[in-house]
Amino acid sequence: MKEGISWRFLSVWRRNLSVYGESWKVNFMPPLLEPLFYLLAFGVGFSGLISGVRYAGVEVSYPRFIAPALVAINIMNNAFFENTYGSFVRMYYQKTFDAMMATPLNAAEIITGEIVWGATKSLIGTVIMLTVISVFGLASYPTALLMVPAAFLGGFAFGSLAMIFTGMVKTIELFNLPVFLFITPMFLFGGTFFPTENLPLWAQHVASVLPLTHLVNLSRALAFGRFGGEALAGLGYLAVFCAVMYPLALYRMRRRLIK
Repeated sequence: MKEGISWRFLSVWRRNLSVYGESWKVNFMPPLLEPLFYLLAFGVGFSGLISGVRYAGVEVSYPRFIAPALVAINIMNNAFFENTYGSFVRMYYQKTFDAMMATPLNAAEIITGEIVWGATKSLIGTVIMLTVISVFGLASYPTALLMVPAAFLGGFAFGSLAMIFTGMVKTIELFNLPVFLFITPMFLFGGTFFPTENLPLWAQHVASVLPLTHLVNLSRALAFGRFGGEALAGLGYLAVFCAVMYPLALYRMRRRLIK
């Protein structure tokens, strides 16, 4: 039997926002310091070794090349880890989902609220990181402002994917598998630290189907001030990814919650 989804899912979102607000100072630190550390380590450290990177027919400095990728990585990590480890803790250890199931909320609304919250964390982190890289002059406005709604879309995509794993794993330790087999390879080979054109042809084909690759391309296009075919392709890919993964997340989590 299918369950309808109403605006009641926002009560789940508000609950998580309230908990987040209790330790907001700590939560703000990672997206604030992460780009600084990466820019210092890679941008400054590699600047003597790498004069520039040729991307989309244009020569750009290495800090300018990696800065949008750092934002994309932040979007992926915020949503994925919130909707795997965070959601699993609320579901399995804290029994928060059981308590919410005793209210008028249905399973689909609880799951949707969780995914939307993961996407919101990605959006918050993006606003902070975008502010940091803008101080260094690594974002072109006004196009760079579109990275904020793009962060929500990317967060929803990775949050939906994360919820599928949450609906499958039996113990929290098993999240190490998707992190090791999926998140880490994307982090390294999704066009983040070097163009995918530098990879062997077969690896380029693999990278082209990974969601982070398209999110990185989208972030980079917007940060460079170009809203063209590359940005539209990234938006289209993420929209289709959400359309596929979100229903699968609902299906897997319904099976987990309703016995």
